[in-house]
Amino acid sequence: MKYYIIAGEASGDMHAANMMKQLKLRDSEAYFRVWGGDRMAEEAQELAKHIRETSFMGVFAVVRHLKTIKQNFKFCEEDIMAFQPDVLILIDNSGFNLRIAKFVKNSNLSTRIFYYILPQAWAWKRKRVHTIQGWTDRRFAILPFEPDFYESYGYKVDYVGHPILDSIAQRKPSLMEPQSFRATYGLDQKPIIALLPGSRKREIHTKLPKMLKVVKHFPEYQFIIAGSETIDASLYDQYITDGVKIIFEKTYDILNNATSALVTSGTATLETALFQVPQVVCYKPGYVTFHLLKRIISIKHICMVNLILDKRAVTELVEGDLNEQRMTDALKATLIPENRQRILNDYIELETKLGGTGASERVAALMISDLT
Repeated sequence: MKYYIIAGEASGDMHAANMMKQLKLRDSEAYFRVWGGDRMAEEAQELAKHIRETSFMGVFAVVRHLKTIKQNFKFCEEDIMAFQPDVLILIDNSGFNLRIAKFVKNSNLSTRIFYYILPQAWAWKRKRVHTIQGWTDRRFAILPFEPDFYESYGYKVDYVGHPILDSIAQRKPSLMEPQSFRATYGLDQKPIIALLPGSRKREIHTKLPKMLKVVKHFPEYQFIIAGSETIDASLYDQYITDGVKIIFEKTYDILNNATSALVTSGTATLETALFQVPQVVCYKPGYVTFHLLKRIISIKHICMVNLILDKRAVTELVEGDLNEQRMTDALKATLIPENRQRILNDYIELETKLGGTGASERVAALMISDLT
C-alpha cells in the first residue's frame, strides 16, 4: 500500500516515524513518501520535503515566507497527484495539512485521508471541527479530552493515547548512566538545570537569551541547553555564556539527569513531566501575536501538562511575565522540597491520563483495519 505522510515539526517527525514502524509490521508492502525530518526519512522510501524547508512559526514568520509556503502547497498538490497514494496521513501542522486535505478530498483520487494528532480546535477556531470532519475520513486523537470535545459537535474520533509515552519508553533503555553522562560531556557534580528553548529558530531567538539571564542566580547549579539537531550550532553560540553547556540530540539524557528545567511550551513540557522533572513553562509568541491569541484562544492554560490535568500544576510564564525576576523566582520555587513533591504527584496523575504506552501500535492497527 502507498502512504503519503505529512508532518511539520520535530515532534511530529518522531511520532510519525514510530507510527510508520508499526504500519510496516502490519503491511509488508508499505511504501512511504513523506514530508518530515530525519526520523521519518529513515523509515521512508522517499523524502519529498524536509521539515527544515517547511516549518515556520509565528505571524511574522509566515508573512515573510508566504512565497515559499505557496510554493510548498503547489509542490505538495502536484506531488500527491503524481504519487497517487492509497492513503494520506496528516500529522498535526493544521495550517498546511487542512488545505492539503481539502485538495485531496476534492480531487479525483480515491485516497483515504487520516488525521493523526489533531489540530487544536478545542483551543481556538472551534468550528474547525466541521472542516476536519468534512475533509478527512478518520481522525485519531492523542489527548484524553478530545473525544468528548468532538462528541459535543456530534462527531467521533478514535482516542489512541499519547505517542510521547512510546518515544520515551523506546529511548529509556539506551539512556546513559548518570556518571557516564557527566564524564562524557565534561560535567561536574553540581545538580543540573535543563534549558529547552524549542526546536525552531524563532523560539531560540526569543526564549534562550531570557532563559540564560537566570543562570547567575543559581551558582550552585550547572545549566545545560538541549540543542536541536535541526538547528545550526552557530545560532546558539551567539547567546551561550560562561558556565553553560549545550548538548545536541540528547534531550532525554539531559532530562534524565536534570533537577529542574525551563521549558518552551509544547510537547517538551510533556517530555519533561514524564521524566519527573519539575519545570517552569516559557511562552513568548511576540507582542502582536500574543494579543491576537488572547482574543481568540478559549482555554485556561497554555501548557499541555496543565491542560490535561485541568489545573495549574506547573508555572506558566507568558509574554510580559517571561522576565528575569519572574523566571528566577519560579525556578527557585521548583527547588523547594514541598513544591517539588506536589509537582511530582501531579506528574503521576498526568501519566495515567495519557493512557500508557502503545499509541503507535493502536493507531497503526486502526488504520490498517480501515484500509483492508
